[in-house]
Amino acid sequence: MSTKNIRAFLLIVACLLGSIGTGNCVAQTTPRVFELRTYTAHEGRLNDVVNRFRDHTARIFERHGMVSIGYWIPKETPNTLIYILAHPSREAANKNWDAFRNDPEWKTARAASELNGPIVVKTQSVFMDPTSFSSLK
Repeated sequence: MSTKNIRAFLLIVACLLGSIGTGNCVAQTTPRVFELRTYTAHEGRLNDVVNRFRDHTARIFERHGMVSIGYWIPKETPNTLIYILAHPSREAANKNWDAFRNDPEWKTARAASELNGPIVVKTQSVFMDPTSFSSLK
């Protein structure tokens, strides 16, 4: 394999690592900002939260430039959904969230999921910058 082919291969691998969960492979030339979000559901309502994310929210995030890295339910707190998003910058994150909150499809999905009352008790958000040795940038 030539040096040029090895570089192309490594670029593809790096691209895939930087685009986990998106289904898209876009070379990342500048570090992104990551957002760790934690949702605490009302007792017995976590399935409603998960269903809303699976059926609507994750797709709407993508439409507004929010890259879903992953979603988890911690074993110790089963009424909790934790997920990580990537944004090009903190400013882009603010714009992405504004566009998301004003999205008519999101408003409809949220209203439908809350017909029997609110499903989320608490939402926490932490923005994180990758370290120099992080495999995700």
